[in-house]
Amino acid sequence: MIKDMTVGNPIGLIIKFAFPLLLANLFQQLYNISDILIVGRFLGLSALAAAGASAPIFFTMLLITFGFTAGLCVITAQRFGAKDEEGVRRSVTHSIMASSILSVVLTITLCIFMKPVLRKMNVPENIMDDTYKFIFTLTLGLILIVGYNLLAGFIRALGDSKTPLYFLIFSSVINILLNLLFISVLKLGIVGSALGTIVAMTISVICCAIYIHHKYPILRLSKEDWRYNKTFMKEHLNVAIPMSLQFSVIAIGLLIIQAICNSFGENTIAAFTSALRIEQLGTQPLLALGIAMATYTAQNYGAGQIERIRQGVNKTSLISIVFSIILALIVRFWGENFIDIFLKERNDEIVNIGHDYLNISTMFYIFLGQIFIFRNALQGMGRTISPMLACVAELGLRIFAAASLAPKIGYLGLCYASPIAWVGGSSVVAIGYFLTMKKLQKQKLFNRFKWLSHKLGFRKENQPIVPDGRSKA
Repeated sequence: MIKDMTVGNPIGLIIKFAFPLLLANLFQQLYNISDILIVGRFLGLSALAAAGASAPIFFTMLLITFGFTAGLCVITAQRFGAKDEEGVRRSVTHSIMASSILSVVLTITLCIFMKPVLRKMNVPENIMDDTYKFIFTLTLGLILIVGYNLLAGFIRALGDSKTPLYFLIFSSVINILLNLLFISVLKLGIVGSALGTIVAMTISVICCAIYIHHKYPILRLSKEDWRYNKTFMKEHLNVAIPMSLQFSVIAIGLLIIQAICNSFGENTIAAFTSALRIEQLGTQPLLALGIAMATYTAQNYGAGQIERIRQGVNKTSLISIVFSIILALIVRFWGENFIDIFLKERNDEIVNIGHDYLNISTMFYIFLGQIFIFRNALQGMGRTISPMLACVAELGLRIFAAASLAPKIGYLGLCYASPIAWVGGSSVVAIGYFLTMKKLQKQKLFNRFKWLSHKLGFRKENQPIVPDGRSKA
C-alpha cells in the first residue's frame, strides 16, 4: 500500500513503517543464519569455519550493493514526496540502468580477485577450498541480490514497507528448505548452501517484479520513461556512489577484523562468526528504525517539510535508545544459549569465545542505534559528506583498535574494535546532522523572506520561490 509520509503523526508513521521492515530484516537474517546453522549442524566445524571466513566478503558485497540501491531510491522517494509521478518512473529506469552496470562490474571483479583476497585474509589452508567454493557461488548470484534490493527499495520509496516483507518471508522459507535439500539429501556440501540462497533470491525477484507491475500503476514504465538523461543520472549517482562508498568503508574494516580473527584459528573463527550472526539479528530493530527514517526524511525533504524531519528524528532517536538497552540485555544474558545452537556438538571453548564478544559489544548498542538514525536522516536529504566522514572515522578507529589491542590482549582486542568505532562514528554523524538542520533552517527563513518580497513586488524572479523554501520546478 502506497503511503504519503508528509502528513500525519511523524512517530506513528515511522513506527508503522519500521515494524514490517524489522520483520523483513529478521527474515533477511534467516538467509545468513540458516546457512550457518545448517552448515554447522550437517557439515561440521570446518565447514562452519569456511562459511564464516568468507562471510565478510559476502557482507561486503551486500553492503556495497545495498548502499548503492538505497541511494538511488532516495531520489525516487524525493520525487514521490514532491508529487512528481513522471519523475518517480524515470528515477526507476535510471536506477535499473545504474544497478545493472554495477552488478556486472562487481561480479567480474570479484570472480577475478577472489582467491588473492582470501589469501590476504589469512584463511587457513584446510578450509580454503570450501571457503572459495562457497563465496564464488554466491558471487554468481550477485545480480539477483541487487535486483531484489532495488525492487524492494522502489516499493519502500512509495511508503510501503509491508509488501517486501511478504516476499522475504516466502523466500526465507524456500531458502531453508532448499538448503536442507541440497546439503542433507543431495549431498552438495557447502556449495548447496550457496545455491539455496541464489534460488530463493531468484524467486523473490520474480515475485516482486510481477507484483509491482500489477499493483503499482505509478511504477508501470513506458518507452518514454527509459529515455536516458545525463543530468538526471548524475543526480542519482551523486547520492548512490557516496552511500555505496560509505558502506564499503565499513565492509573494509570488517574484512580487516576478519583477517586478524582468522589468525587465531578455527575455533575462534567459528565463535566469532556465530556471535556476529547473533548480534546482527539482535540489532535489527535499530536498523529498521534507521531505514524507516531514510524514507520518511526523503519524502518530507522532497515536500520541503524540514520541521517534520526534525520532529521525526528527535523522537525516533529516543525510541532507539530504549530499544538499544532492551536488546543489549537480551543478547548479553541469553547470547550463550544462542551460540550453542550453531554447533553440531557443544564446544565450551567456542561458546565462551563468542560470549566474550557479546558481553563487550552489547554495552555500546546505544551508539550503533544513533548511527542508524542520524546517518539515514542525512542520506534521506541527499547529504552524503557527514555519513562518509563518519564511515571513515569508523574504519580508522576499527583498524587502530584491532591492530593495537589484538597484539597486546589477544582476541579481546578484536571485541573492542567495533564498539570503539561505533562511538566515533556516532559522534561524527550526529554533529553532521545538527549542522545540516541548522543550515536548512536558516535557508528556509531566507527563502521565506525572498518569497514575501516577491509577493509584495519588491523583487522579481525568473524562478518563483514557494514559502516552504524550495524552488518551484
